Amino acid sequence: MQAATITACTFDKDTYHQGETGFISTIIYNDKDREIRVTELTATINYYYSDGNVYLQKFFADTTLPVEIQQGQSSTFSIPFSLPTNVAIGYTSVEVKARTQLWNSHLERWIESDHPTHQPVLYVESPFKQQSETQMLVILLLGTASVALAGVTLVLFVLNRRARSIGQPIA
Repeated sequence: MQAATITACTFDKDTYHQGETGFISTIIYNDKDREIRVTELTATINYYYSDGNVYLQKFFADTTLPVEIQQGQSSTFSIPFSLPTNVAIGYTSVEVKARTQLWNSHLERWIESDHPTHQPVLYVESPFKQQSETQMLVILLLGTASVALAGVTLVLFVLNRRARSIGQPIA
């Protein structure tokens, strides 16, 4: 019995680096005709370390749960996470999962409901990318300066030859 849908699940930025922290913003919508509550919200990341080992880590919402959501309403939650310093670079899926309960007015208690999930993709950038881009910029600047210097040298050479030819007496 479906009670909730994760309608959005986004990271606080597009790119992360090894050892950084971040947040996953998650919106849960109550698509049922009665009140629901979120009892747990987690993000599970299967990390691949740079040495090839796999590591599983689970992060929890920073909101005190349970949180009740009225019919047709949404609530936004935040899940903080931190990346290991030796996590492999590249893309990895994150499984965001909510556990929900429905209010049963006949029993006058909460009953277990569904577990909506969402899988946003996390991008960990190489620490060498920025260094490489900086080096490319320096190379581009040096190349531009070299071309400009060669152009100035050529102009001065031509002007010097003209000056010599003009200054020569006619015999």
